[in-house]
Amino acid sequence: MKRINTSPISGAQELLPAAQATFDKLKGILADVYHMHGFSNIETPVIERSEILLAKAGGDTEKQIYKVIKTAESAESADQALRFDHTVPLARYVVEHESDLVFPFKVSQIGESFRGERAQKGRFREFYQCDADIVGRGDLPIEYDADVISTFLDALSKFELGTPILARINNRKILSGLLEALGISDKSGAVFDVIDHAEKVTPEQTKEAFAELGLDNATISKLMAFSGLHGDREMVVGNLRGIGIENDMFSAGVSELDKVMRILELDGRGKEIEADMKIVRGLDYYTGTVFEFILPEYKKIGSVCGGGRYENLTGYFTEQSFPGVGGSIGLTRLFYVLNENNLVKSQEEKTVDVALMPLGENELEFALKLAREFRDKGESVTIVAGDKKLGDKMKYASKLAKRGIVLGENEVQSGSYEVKEFF
Repeated sequence: MKRINTSPISGAQELLPAAQATFDKLKGILADVYHMHGFSNIETPVIERSEILLAKAGGDTEKQIYKVIKTAESAESADQALRFDHTVPLARYVVEHESDLVFPFKVSQIGESFRGERAQKGRFREFYQCDADIVGRGDLPIEYDADVISTFLDALSKFELGTPILARINNRKILSGLLEALGISDKSGAVFDVIDHAEKVTPEQTKEAFAELGLDNATISKLMAFSGLHGDREMVVGNLRGIGIENDMFSAGVSELDKVMRILELDGRGKEIEADMKIVRGLDYYTGTVFEFILPEYKKIGSVCGGGRYENLTGYFTEQSFPGVGGSIGLTRLFYVLNENNLVKSQEEKTVDVALMPLGENELEFALKLAREFRDKGESVTIVAGDKKLGDKMKYASKLAKRGIVLGENEVQSGSYEVKEFF
């Protein structure tokens, strides 16, 4: 008989129990922090209509989407697909349930998404995303941009990574206003893309990429100087206002960046934030504030969290305005890179608190009663059943549990027992 390959498909995470316990702990931390910051949790379906997912996506997303094919149906006619993120399903959710929601709607989603991209180290096809978004109806005050960033700073700080976290913040209106002043707004998509990839290539390659867009040397010099601007709020905002650009788009972006960072400073986050003009985010549905989090001492890891403001995401589903701001922690990838760099505290190998070892059938009833008492006190319990020798039961229990209790005739009659610590 041909042996079936039992390894998981490439791009899928499969963990041993101790590692899974660590992963689940981090997931629980995120859920708790989101709740403490006033976010209500929801779950949207994993399967959505293809037209919903592709309404605002297109490009590479259409090539990476997993379509759901029913029996006797072709891939071309498939009208359902697996979600590739939580943002587009959230837009649909808000439009569908808007009459039952309280706005601004603070919402979290923690669940799996799927992308058919080439699997590689640290990149997954099936992965957990942990999102927090705030959606307004009609308008959404800029203060909520700071609220979201503060939430993610709190969440990541609870991971106890032992290394600083830095939120790099920008506003896409600033670059849009600059391109308008330079008379190259028609090339905005390409310019945003070049700056978005600038940290992954050399400065010379960035200049070459600008030149390939047909930009002259003076314009390229201005864009290089702009994208290199980063630092504390006062310095960056001062430099931006000193450029002398006065169109509405540029001025609005600078004012919004200034206000968001001021609020975060008031929240005691001054040392954890930086204004950075290289942060523009590739997805074109972002319209204002954008942010990415890094661990400055581990820059090679890349971004560990990202997001921003979107004004028009629901525009494909309704004529009403539902502006929002939000972000996501890709927990599966983050867990992988944190493990690779020994930055996450692993859970203990033993995942059970107590192992009860009844010596025979006569002791089973007492073991069941005792197990219930331990569980009522919040401890995890397993009963080592069967007629194996006590030595074999002890060997099994010591690998699984932190403590063991042997239950024989004397323990049942007296109601007392000895607890053995397994080291």
